[in-house]
Amino acid sequence: MEHLEQLGPDELDALALRAAGGDRDALEDLLAAVQPRVRRICGRMLLHAQDVEEATQDALLLVATKIGSFAGRSRFTTWLHAVASNSARSTYRSLKRRAAEHAVDELPVHADPRTTSVIAGSRLDLLDALEVLAESHPDLVEPLVLRDVQELDYNEIARLLDTPLGTVKARIHHARKAVRPLLRVEG
Repeated sequence: MEHLEQLGPDELDALALRAAGGDRDALEDLLAAVQPRVRRICGRMLLHAQDVEEATQDALLLVATKIGSFAGRSRFTTWLHAVASNSARSTYRSLKRRAAEHAVDELPVHADPRTTSVIAGSRLDLLDALEVLAESHPDLVEPLVLRDVQELDYNEIARLLDTPLGTVKARIHHARKAVRPLLRVEG
């Protein structure tokens, strides 16, 4: 299995296309090959190992169930970044909902590191800002996440979203402009 983590983009594309065509063995190999990458992608957005693991498992399940929609228009890794990023954001929304459902009337005895760490603060601020942006401009969220969090280049994003390059650049510009005032500035 170790050799699967070393697959290059062309090999992953070929494996993904076989899996999309219904090859169960290819799907199993693909999931094994991309699991570390998915974990890294989710780890860029979430703070705690258990949350990263939850998002990773959700993303792998989505890959397994949605692989048939991968048509090879973009690199499989580009498609995977979108799936994993969306999974991490979904996990974060779920964590916020669960926290709100279990809210208590008194302050906790121990501070929650999710809300007190400086690094955590910047990630949580971004995730909160993305949620606000999603309410008013849902079409701006994915391009921003793919560019500024997952660090994909503009051309990859345009191919993945099947959107003209100029539109992708404009959406990212507008998204940055919209979230900037929502982000806490450390000073």
